[in-house]
Amino acid sequence: MNLTLKQGREFAGLMKNSLRGRNEIECGICPPFVFLKEICDILEGSPICVAAQNIHSEKNGAYTGEVSALMVKEIGCTHVLIGHSERRHIFRETDAFIHAKIKTALAVNLKPIFCIGETLDEREAGRTKEVIQNQLKEGLRDIRADQLKELVIAYEPVWAIGTGKTALPEQANEVHSFIRNIVTAGYGENLARSISLQYGGSVKAENAKELMAQPEIDGLLVGGASIQWESFFKIIEAVSKD
Repeated sequence: MNLTLKQGREFAGLMKNSLRGRNEIECGICPPFVFLKEICDILEGSPICVAAQNIHSEKNGAYTGEVSALMVKEIGCTHVLIGHSERRHIFRETDAFIHAKIKTALAVNLKPIFCIGETLDEREAGRTKEVIQNQLKEGLRDIRADQLKELVIAYEPVWAIGTGKTALPEQANEVHSFIRNIVTAGYGENLARSISLQYGGSVKAENAKELMAQPEIDGLLVGGASIQWESFFKIIEAVSKD
């Protein structure tokens, strides 16, 4: 819930111009609902994808204040964040509700960025893998192999979001490896290797390159450092340099 429309337009324009011809990196942004149409229009024709920050689990109906997958798809979004830690912990979204959103997104050809992760209490209690496994099991329930290809899975340890704390690259890679193994057990190694596993949690230019050097980390879900184009671009530059 950041930036004005004017700032959002400027951000999208800078992004489009700065990444023109930079085909070595796949990049996207998740603007607030009220800016989505204008940002999609600005980025139309570019390789930059636009994602909604959330959707409701129903395609339409009497859900005042909610936004449907069909609506964001129609205006140009290709992706949607689902299960972000703030939705889980501030707005009390359950695993079952998140699963329903994933199914709805896939039904209208929106690609879910499915977020999972443990709290500090859960990590300190040694429950990281248990929490991750449960969130994955419920989120991917009844998801077919051809549908799984459309998902991005983002591991975001809640204790590292907006706190300045970052999971050590080795810690993040360990959890990513665990996630990949779960997907492998359910869908086979080839499919598990083809999906993108992203890391999110106080990502910044100073740690982005080291995180991306880990074998199981395929991408980054950037939070606070993405609000200003200058800091976001430094991350892009850090991970795209040899």
